[in-house]
Amino acid sequence: MRAIRGFTLVELAVVLAIVALLMSTLLYTLSAQTEQRTFSETRQRLETARDALLSFAIVKGRLPCPARFTSATNHSQGLESFCTTADTPCTGAETTTEQTHGHCFSAWDGYLPAASLGLTGVDAYGFATDAWGNQLRYVVTRLNDTSTCATTPPANTTPIYTSKSNLKTYGIACQPNDLLVCRSATGIGSTDCGTANNAIMTTSTVVAIVFSTGKNGSLGSPSTDEAANLNGDRVFVWHTPTSTFDDQMLWITAGELYGKLVSAGVLP
Repeated sequence: MRAIRGFTLVELAVVLAIVALLMSTLLYTLSAQTEQRTFSETRQRLETARDALLSFAIVKGRLPCPARFTSATNHSQGLESFCTTADTPCTGAETTTEQTHGHCFSAWDGYLPAASLGLTGVDAYGFATDAWGNQLRYVVTRLNDTSTCATTPPANTTPIYTSKSNLKTYGIACQPNDLLVCRSATGIGSTDCGTANNAIMTTSTVVAIVFSTGKNGSLGSPSTDEAANLNGDRVFVWHTPTSTFDDQMLWITAGELYGKLVSAGVLP
């Protein structure tokens, strides 16, 4: 009888190696596609949030204050968080009752007030999230450049953009004077980008920022650039994604806000 030759161990090992290589390539491709979809979904949520902020401004005549989240048992339930006293920075108690003075409790270190904006798809605490489940962050200007305001300018700590009456009185001429967006955290301070060419958006331009801390935001160990967005000061960082930076960010400029309000008949 003719002997039937089977596969040798070497041949089987080669076949298994090829199969493993093909499977790993397939899994990597699927993982990359999933990450891209998640990234795109987060971008879409940020754009929806940005549109909601502008719509809120048209209806209310002002930008909303950020919501506050300290812990799972200590937060503003996705509502705007105001200071009970008219001072900057806020030294009084916090309240979710609208305050006409416009002083926000956490202007530079807050969250998107999804409940106040009427957004759906929120988490168990009433906060909007990115596609990774991280709560969306939101900051708003609280200082103004008095040299750009009316003949009788307010104090530079008077909130213009979060107060309907102040925006009506001083709007269009006034410019913000605090929020900065830098290209890198290298060399930045708590009030500057370090060098002129490191600034993407200047203090006279941005009135509000909404951003996602990305996939890295759920890991608890942000990079230097990512940490700059969560330290509570008025300087933020954004650049194209890298292996250590995946924050996504959108902002609203003073000119854009004024344009929307003028077109809607809210201003002047």
